[in-house]
Amino acid sequence: MTDPTTAAKPHKTPVRKPPVQVSFEFFPPKTPEMEATLWQAIQKLAPLKPRFVSVTYGADGSTRDRTHRIVSRIAKETGLVSAPHLTCVGSDREEIKAIASSYRDEGIRHIVALRGDAPLGTAHYLPHPGGYAYAVDLVRGLREVANFDISVAAYPEGHPEAPDAAFDLDNLKRKLDAGANRAITQFFFDTENFLRFRDRCVARGITAPIVPGILPIAKFRQMLNFAQRAGASVPPWLHERFEGLDDDPDTQRMLGASVAIEQVATLRRHGISEFHFYTLNRAELTFAICYALGVRPQSVTGPVNGPVNGGGTA
Repeated sequence: MTDPTTAAKPHKTPVRKPPVQVSFEFFPPKTPEMEATLWQAIQKLAPLKPRFVSVTYGADGSTRDRTHRIVSRIAKETGLVSAPHLTCVGSDREEIKAIASSYRDEGIRHIVALRGDAPLGTAHYLPHPGGYAYAVDLVRGLREVANFDISVAAYPEGHPEAPDAAFDLDNLKRKLDAGANRAITQFFFDTENFLRFRDRCVARGITAPIVPGILPIAKFRQMLNFAQRAGASVPPWLHERFEGLDDDPDTQRMLGASVAIEQVATLRRHGISEFHFYTLNRAELTFAICYALGVRPQSVTGPVNGPVNGGGTA
């Protein structure tokens, strides 16, 4: 007879978390030197096999041609899925549909659809005459062009122009109901705030993925400027952590990696498996954070070593 005190206990099969998926954001470079930095970053991050890489579109529509050129080059010269940003600003519906159609014809199937900000020199956003008024209208228009994979923006702390959080959440749901596949959030540093936002999304009936946007801090003062423009809060503990380091960029970068690794590890424990990184066209911090997440380099399909300055600047 087996002694019950020594009998083997049933082994519990551990719950397997879904694998981590990442995506990266880049911006169109303005100079040959900045373009070289961009392509160095792409070469470094490509082996991490991101789900897609997005290329920003000047908030006021000012970088359209450069965005198109970089997106096309990524699609042609690398094994990466490229996703151009597209906004409502500065174009009528036919112009935007023509841009989307050109992407479709190039085989580009991912788009980040945004309202965009007011053009430089104007105080408030006004829809373009004959254009798409808001992101929800743009999503509907893109669906008429092709079956794009569409990402839209979400704001855990509320859009700066939204009258209240409920209005902003309703607007997010409208964008997703119109045909967007996922929402990527504005960067944030209060992880609990993001988790509460996710809970509010679920309560509102939103089932699409809400992907946290992660901004690795390379320069604290630069990040403060970004946060002020975006309406993102910076908690006191973060100010304290970077206090006295204005003239110590190396330590700032190390702390920036540490902060982001803590942030994504906490989110991972809460079931988040997809992350979008605002790289600022630099690879080092994003690569380190992904490595800490368990995202490791793999072989790359397609060349990523083309001439770093090919194509010039627009």
